[in-house]
Amino acid sequence: MILYLLHGLCIEKYQPARFVICNIYNKGLGGCFTGNEYRFIITNSVNHCIQEKGLEMYLWVLMTNHLHAIISSSKNDLSNIIRDFKKFTSTQIIVAIEQNGKESRSRWLLWLLKQKTETGEDKKQLWQPGNHLEEIRTEKFYTQKMQYIYQNPVRAESVRNEEDYEWSSAGYFIKGQ
Repeated sequence: MILYLLHGLCIEKYQPARFVICNIYNKGLGGCFTGNEYRFIITNSVNHCIQEKGLEMYLWVLMTNHLHAIISSSKNDLSNIIRDFKKFTSTQIIVAIEQNGKESRSRWLLWLLKQKTETGEDKKQLWQPGNHLEEIRTEKFYTQKMQYIYQNPVRAESVRNEEDYEWSSAGYFIKGQ
């Protein structure tokens, strides 16, 4: 299903690996990535970034309102990759919400994503601006972030065991699936 996301664990790369958090704009009010259609947009875009932009993703979890990952790139600047990823997925997910006749929450989700620009115009924004990137400098820090990423669905009470959460690399590394 998400073959390219399960890409390896070695962190000896040209650019240091980084822990990243991508939050939806209105994180506290609800989850956008509850339907597989929206999650596939995210994972397909990540796979594109891996294949075409040189993104390397070591660990990840996609929750209903954010994405955590440990990433690097030996080809392109991570900020540019993340910027392009956010721009593409934002457009695609907003269109998917607008066109999804089965989405009972579409009007509510679109309302949550509506923001006013500096000129007073309405604009839909999926992702919070900016990037939260922390450089992985030590094995201890890497282990802390790995546990944080994998325990996220357990803390959210989505699953009992981290390896059972479908939208994470935990199952691959723990169960070998």
